[in-house]
Order: sequence, then structure tokens, then C-alpha cells
Amino acid sequence: MGKKITADAEGIAEKLRRGDRRTLARAITLVESVRSDHRATAQALLNIVLPDTGNSIRIGISGTPGVGKSTFIEAFGKLLTGAGHKVAVLTVDPSSQRSGGSILGDKTRMEELVRDPNAFIRPSPSGGSLGGVARRTREAMLLTEAAGFDVILIETVGVGQSETTVAEMVDVFLLLLAPGGGDELQGIKRGVMELADVVVINKADGDLKAAAARAAAEYKGAIGLMRPKSKNWKPKVLMVSALNKSGIDKLWDTIGKYRDSRGVDDELAEQRREQAVAWMWSELGDSLMTRFRSHKAVAARIKQMEADVKTAQIAPTTAAEKLLEIFLEK
Repeated sequence: MGKKITADAEGIAEKLRRGDRRTLARAITLVESVRSDHRATAQALLNIVLPDTGNSIRIGISGTPGVGKSTFIEAFGKLLTGAGHKVAVLTVDPSSQRSGGSILGDKTRMEELVRDPNAFIRPSPSGGSLGGVARRTREAMLLTEAAGFDVILIETVGVGQSETTVAEMVDVFLLLLAPGGGDELQGIKRGVMELADVVVINKADGDLKAAAARAAAEYKGAIGLMRPKSKNWKPKVLMVSALNKSGIDKLWDTIGKYRDSRGVDDELAEQRREQAVAWMWSELGDSLMTRFRSHKAVAARIKQMEADVKTAQIAPTTAAEKLLEIFLEK
């Protein structure tokens, strides 16, 4: 690794450790870049700050459309900063099909939190990655920890495989639901429910309070039929009103109890170790695919192979083997 790259990374790391917000934003832009020189500096930076990471509670948040995720995250974030915590929100937007940019504008949806000096909000385009989760969200999470943020909230798009992807990088996974119950319960995939450590019924206020109570009872029943992920923790169902900021403090208390229970038998630490290994394999797969598609000989044959597969001139498995042989040729 070049001396200049190392020197640049060390300079960024020094400012990052001091909590410089502009440097944090710049560092995240660096890890999101696909330029080879940026990637080299980003990797050097991550290795330098790695000892400064891991000192946060990592919370994943997903939810059905219209459940009020942004309002909830803002209310939750303000409670935490008010209690002296530094909160980073990494939120992944669906990408514009034309520009690849973020189209939801999370910062405009969290007007109070974005002005909070103890909060940092970073919307990132999904870039078409699996499940709508930005490939570099894990790296951004480490950078925010190195900058001194002790609570990391990662919001998913809430579609496809994004819940699974986020659940594999956080300590606790919250599933945010509206007080629908019944038909909505039927529409939620069992796999998503099984990922949840805490189910949160939002909008438990006004005319919807009774409906929220009924939904909570239904979800408690559904969770009771599922096998828990941990022998030390049974998923909880809570009711909150992000609008009225009620029940949020109880949620934070529940997350504290979750951490305590998962600390038994070193469960949470082991979970993080397993996540780190899974991250390595995920990164390896992504990197190999990037190099595979950029290989000149492979790129020259891909279109024809795809056309032959579409017209049943060649079996997909055979086409894949041929392309792999081309890639591995010296």
C-alpha cells in the first residue's frame, strides 16, 4: 500500500476520532466510491480505525409502508440525544432508476433530528444492490462508531431481502408495524417476523389506540408460535406513538434488557463475530462478481451468452461454466 494512501487515511482517521462531522461525511463518501484510488484509501482508513469501532448498540429498523418510520426514528433519536447519546442514522433510499440517487430525502423528513448536534443522518442510494441495502452500509457503520456515535440506527427500505441483510449487521432488529393486525398479519412474511427481536406497533394513539392493542395481542400470539433466535431472549411486542412520543422510553428500556440478556453466555459478542465473518464472505462475493463482469474477455462474450440462453441454444449452467472458464484462463 502506497505511503500517500496511508498518510491520507491516517489524516482522515485523526479528524474522525475527534468527531469532525465533515470528515465523517467525506469518509462515508470515500467508502461508497467505486474509484480504485478511493477504495484503496477507504480500506486503509477502515483498518486504521477498526480498534475504535464496536462501542455502539447497532439497531436495525424496518417496517411496512406508511407505518411512519421517519417520524418514529426522529422521536427515538431525539429521546436518545436528550439522554446524552450520540446517534447516527444510516438510511437507505430506493434509487432513482435514471440517476441512481436517493429520492426520498430522509433529511427533510427528520427536520428536528437533522439539526441536533448529537445526531448524524446519512441517506445513501441503494444503487440496485440486493434488498435495497447499500453495499457500503457496514463500512459507514464502522466509521460512525469511530467518530464516537454510540447508537447506530439502520433503516431498511422494507422490501425484499433488505430485512435479512440488515438483521445480519445489527445487534437488535426492530419491526415497526401499523395497528392493522388481521389482514396485515397475513401479509407479513413469516421470515420477517422471525427476524424481529422487538415488534413495535406505532400510531398507538387517538382512535387507533384500541386497534393497536388488538394488533399487539395478535402479534404476541404469532410470535409465541415461532422458535426464538436466542435461548436467552423471547421477542417482545410494544405499542408506541411516535407522534405523541409515548412508549419510546419503554422501548429503549426493553433494548437495554435485550442487551443484558444476550450478554449471557457471550451471545451478543459471538453474534458480532459471526457477522464479521459473514461480511467477509459477502464482500468476497461482491468483489469477485465486480471483477468477473469487468474482465475484458468475459465482457466480450456475456451478451452473446445471454442471447443464447434466452433462445435455449445453450443451458444456463453450461453458459455459466464457459464464462467461468474464460475468466480463469491465464
